[in-house]
Amino acid sequence: MTTPELASVPTDTYAFLATCPRGIEPLVADELVTLDAEIERTTVAGVIGRATLQTLYQMCLWSRLANRIILTLARVEEVDSAADLLKAVGDVSWETLMPENATLRVDFHGRSEGIRHTQFGAQTVKDGVVDRFQAQGLLRPNVDPHRPDTRIYAHLHRNVLTLGIDLSGDSLHMRGYRLEGGKAPLKENLAAALLVRAGWPERARKGEVLVDPMCGAGTLLIEGALMACDIAPNLGRPRWGFQGWQEHDPELWKQVEREARWRAEAGKRRCRAAFIGQDVDGYVIQASASNARRAGVDQLMTLTRGDATRLTALAPNETGLVITNPPYGERIGDMPALVPLYSELGARLRQHYPGWSVALFTGNPELGYRFGMKAHKQYSFFNGALACKLFLFEIRTTEERQAVAEAHGNLTPEGEVKEAPSLSEGAQMFANRLRKNIKRLAKWRKRSGVQCYRLYDADMPEYALAIDIYGSRVHVQEYVAPKGIDPRQAERRLMEALTVLPQVLDVASDHIYLKRRQRQAGKAQYTRQSNSQERLVVEEGKAKLWVNLRDYLDTGLFLDHRPVRLMLGEMANGKRVLNLFCYTATATVHMALGGARESISVDMSNTYLDWGRDNFELNRIDLRRHRLEREDCLKWLAEDRSQFDLIFLDPPTFSNSKKMEATFDVQRDQIPLINSAMARLAKNGTLVFSNNQRRFKLEPSLAEHYDVEDITSRTLDPDFQRRPDIHKVFVIRHR
Repeated sequence: MTTPELASVPTDTYAFLATCPRGIEPLVADELVTLDAEIERTTVAGVIGRATLQTLYQMCLWSRLANRIILTLARVEEVDSAADLLKAVGDVSWETLMPENATLRVDFHGRSEGIRHTQFGAQTVKDGVVDRFQAQGLLRPNVDPHRPDTRIYAHLHRNVLTLGIDLSGDSLHMRGYRLEGGKAPLKENLAAALLVRAGWPERARKGEVLVDPMCGAGTLLIEGALMACDIAPNLGRPRWGFQGWQEHDPELWKQVEREARWRAEAGKRRCRAAFIGQDVDGYVIQASASNARRAGVDQLMTLTRGDATRLTALAPNETGLVITNPPYGERIGDMPALVPLYSELGARLRQHYPGWSVALFTGNPELGYRFGMKAHKQYSFFNGALACKLFLFEIRTTEERQAVAEAHGNLTPEGEVKEAPSLSEGAQMFANRLRKNIKRLAKWRKRSGVQCYRLYDADMPEYALAIDIYGSRVHVQEYVAPKGIDPRQAERRLMEALTVLPQVLDVASDHIYLKRRQRQAGKAQYTRQSNSQERLVVEEGKAKLWVNLRDYLDTGLFLDHRPVRLMLGEMANGKRVLNLFCYTATATVHMALGGARESISVDMSNTYLDWGRDNFELNRIDLRRHRLEREDCLKWLAEDRSQFDLIFLDPPTFSNSKKMEATFDVQRDQIPLINSAMARLAKNGTLVFSNNQRRFKLEPSLAEHYDVEDITSRTLDPDFQRRPDIHKVFVIRHR
């Protein structure tokens, strides 16, 4: 088969703008040069130049990296108001660019002082086009947002308006083959950019192997195959933006398209590269196979189900490129499972892929550093608005590792390579501190039978974490680093800690729950952080209690108050008790199990009261005698006239809840609060007043009216004795 020859084509050139993802502008410029475009300059997320009509068609068909090819019509300065915009649009001869009565869509980007919304900007551009047609005595175009004949591009930045016609139609990243995807698939043009940066086009010409051990929808493999087979990425597209342009040349387009089809057929016959993918999810493997079939490269693919953390040599006796985009976590709570994933994947690649190159793309660079290899190159990309990194590694062969180790004196007396320590010195010290704390608390835990306790609380300032044990689960809270601490260093230490925890505590990574602890505003402390509804039952003394380690900042059980709850249980026999600001009513559970005659628990949160009700049912507590009431505690105290033998008062440090009539500050408002509670306390009753304000000082005037005893020191178990200011507890009685 001979190469089809193009007939004589126009040589006039047109101004264009090729839009693209941020960070790949130089790659797009280089690509368009190979298609015979003249590049004038790059801009943020775009490339500006000139091209013939034939080249414009080729750019639409062949660009693997651009988002859109815009035919630039005008660039107008000093556009600020709607009137300025309307005039600038009206000065363009739209009647020569699109037929009358055509349908259009306006894509408006940007803003100015007078144009604050993109929808308003698009409406104004549309009005300018319509006015132009009607001024010429022509039928007006109509808007069609879904399948317009013409897409108009308008971009306003720093009062400079760029107008054009979108020759692409839909974005060029939408190749048409990916109808099924994984959880968070890469856009096709970003995948292509990663392959270019990783040197895949040159490797493909050599017939090397491309492997993706976490292939998801198969986008990286399919884009790699399209490159290897010289297939134009948009060859199967049924509609183009230029088809509604008056200067569109259908015959020239057919010639450009015919040549691309010839190249695709020849390229598939010539391709020697192989493409291997696996994923732990069988559904997405089926989806990637369907996507490859639609792209016409399914015959080149080998797709299997497999776990990346158990990766073996998928292409024995071959070399090539491993490229992958592992999950990098949308929430901080995803991190505990991801750190060992990256670490184990890196270890498997070093073991089974000597001599290969590796390209790792991640939205969390700190996870990339858990890979266990030093990148020889790093490139910055943007996946939408998210800043990402592409790490490039070379895996040495056994012989190369031996030679390098020998040159640096890293061989054992037996001639074996000394393995670099898997943990930094700081991480080793952190691991040692955990082991020391486990040993220190062992006797107390065995004697008391405590199942939930604090193991570590920022013992080392560099590793600013609170680590709590809930049976076989680990709850980690990261204290946000002060402003003077490099956030990247803090993130790196967090990753080190997450690497250490499974090893030292012998716990699976999916049983580690991570949250970030910082000063909370308003109700942020109570905001749901996830919706897993994953709960487990823990035991404390006689009580069984529900905890949720994933969905909220707090777990449903304040561990530092354990001694207070047990004390309340011992004090409650035969008494009528009141629990104010009851949270999940764990203290009430202890008092009910301790023999309380009846109880009332008050809180404003429906979520926590429902949680408390579940705790009651778990312990078979009679809900007729032990009531839960939703109310502002201050308002409830002011209105209720009941008397109680035992009151537990544990208010928040601060609250500005809309459900309260005013803000509450425990230091400021302690006197009226305690007086109101004492008014509900029987003559020989006891009020246990507690709070977590670290600098709290009880007002001296209260001791003039009541018998007050500070029992804080007696309410600190060994796991919290390093933090004597974690809470304050007072026993208050009538004189």
